[in-house]
Amino acid sequence: MTSTLARIRDAFDSAGVTGRLHALDIDSGAEIGAGADLPVVTASVHKLCLLIALHQQAAAGRVDLTEQIECPPAGRTLGPTGLAAMLDPVRMSLRDAAYLMMAVSDNTSADILLERVGLDAVNDTTARLGLTHTHAVHTFGRILATIRQDAGPGGPQALTDPYVIARLRALDPARTNRSTPRDMTRLLAAVWRDEACAPEHCAAVRRLLGLQVWPHRMASGFPFDDVHVAGKTGSLPTVRNEVGVIEYPDGGRYAVAVFTRAASTAATLPPADAVIGTTARIAVDALRAL
Repeated sequence: MTSTLARIRDAFDSAGVTGRLHALDIDSGAEIGAGADLPVVTASVHKLCLLIALHQQAAAGRVDLTEQIECPPAGRTLGPTGLAAMLDPVRMSLRDAAYLMMAVSDNTSADILLERVGLDAVNDTTARLGLTHTHAVHTFGRILATIRQDAGPGGPQALTDPYVIARLRALDPARTNRSTPRDMTRLLAAVWRDEACAPEHCAAVRRLLGLQVWPHRMASGFPFDDVHVAGKTGSLPTVRNEVGVIEYPDGGRYAVAVFTRAASTAATLPPADAVIGTTARIAVDALRAL
């Protein structure tokens, strides 16, 4: 185990990031952690908590997932994907908004669902599941608003300045949406064991996690046709995260959470993305060897 942790830490160092990781064998309970209980900024990883809260409300009859919603162009939460990037009015169901939120991390869809579900319900959900270090403070639009405010008049270009990065509230776990790697693997395990909500709703959550389109982080560590990776990324300036479950054809299933902060302020940093897959693979290989 010591050599595994050394390899994980070396990989983070080589990629120029500070990394926190927890990996859990969902069935045996065997685990590996590197900073697993330290607070981390979740960014869009917190959309998983929102998704589970939505499905808990649907199971209780408080939300109809087929309900149609109208989304005009004005007032959409900023973002490069999904409704946030569309130009025309859209009509869709709540469950299709949840698909966009998870598959392409659409911020507008997330905030539409948050308006329906409520931050308090998201926090109640994580508290009932025993995730004592997981808490939502802001909507996704509000997180982006704090970045604009904290960056000041320099706009997006200011985010290349390490001094500006250092003052962003969105990058401080004490002042934004937060969790720990261990809390996130516990949440994933509850979904895969049908414990997070009713079994049919856990199946729906698993389906959406499996439809995420991004292959450059956790999935990059498992380039096999018969290994399935279902996950959710999260990104902010210098922050690159992913939590997910890796399923092997022999039935092995492993929840992994990796949270990183890069020393570089570059928006495009392939080694920092790839190390999420590299360290997840190191951890899963070690669990499979036990």
